[in-house]
Amino acid sequence: MHSTTSEPARTDQPVTPLADSTEQALKIAVVGGFGVGKTTMVSSVSEIRPLTTEETMTRAGAGIDDLEGVEGKRTTTVAFDFGRITLDATSVLYLFGAPGQERFWFLWDRLFTGALGAVVLVDTRRLEDCFYAIDRLEDQGTPFVVAHNDFGASEHTLEDVRTALDLDPGIPLLRCDARERDSAKRVLIALVEHVRSLITEGAR
Repeated sequence: MHSTTSEPARTDQPVTPLADSTEQALKIAVVGGFGVGKTTMVSSVSEIRPLTTEETMTRAGAGIDDLEGVEGKRTTTVAFDFGRITLDATSVLYLFGAPGQERFWFLWDRLFTGALGAVVLVDTRRLEDCFYAIDRLEDQGTPFVVAHNDFGASEHTLEDVRTALDLDPGIPLLRCDARERDSAKRVLIALVEHVRSLITEGAR
């Protein structure tokens, strides 16, 4: 499986001002373990140059941040990543990528507040890193989908992943490559459709 630290080049993004007609802002959180590809996903799908808080990893993090499975990682998110997608003339989607290290988990509850839903990115090399995110989302009643970020080189089926996570059958699980814009968009669409189905079921 390839390293999750590769990020797409986003140097060609024009400055895109927010439309005057925008009336509705929707929030989606992108969470998961350390080095799973959250910054990469936000960067690949955002219509604007994303605001990131990536910092070079230093020896100060040695013994604190577990690099097993992501030994090639050289930077880390220390706050939030932020991106934007315009849905239509009146609605805009804001993406917030959360830091994955355990020492930053205390930030997640506030991030989930007011969110339409969340994407939980998982890496089969470090599946245990996403357990906390799934537990917190379930506790707060925040809708979410799980995306297996495999960069097209998975040795595990989605059913393997679902079993390993003990994931409820009603939670959408799909494969993605966080580096690819279309792949990341499919994950977000799946989340919106999941939220819509939950709203429809609740109205019955």
